[in-house]
Amino acid sequence: MNISAVALIYLSVAVLSGCASGLSGSDYSRGQARQEQSVRTGVVESVREVKIEGTRSGIGAIAGGVAGGIGGSTAANDRLGAILAVLGALGGGLLGQALEQGVTSQKGLEITIKLDNGSMVSITQAADEEFKPGERVRILGGGGVSRVSH
Repeated sequence: MNISAVALIYLSVAVLSGCASGLSGSDYSRGQARQEQSVRTGVVESVREVKIEGTRSGIGAIAGGVAGGIGGSTAANDRLGAILAVLGALGGGLLGQALEQGVTSQKGLEITIKLDNGSMVSITQAADEEFKPGERVRILGGGGVSRVSH
């Protein structure tokens, strides 16, 4: 694979990581701004580290496929060049998809909370804030999205 093909893959992944939507308790989508949310309170029962999988937008696979195809086709001429282009595109596509998913995955927390009414809930979000068993927390919810905050 030539240098320009590798650069294309890295550039695509960099763009993707900048476009990944936030999953922390502090991240709000534009549509969630100025929307009323319900508030429940409770005590943290347990916290478990989890991994939140990365995105699979297809951009990594496309960029990798293009880069691999270009790299394969420049390796030889005629029929061999065509075969190498196809193999390079397939391999580059798989590598690009794996790279995209790896770069955009993140560390998360599964937070189990005993609500003041006695029921239990568990919410998973990005690990941008520390939670400890026994702490009082708030759960903000609305529009199918819930988050834990202090």
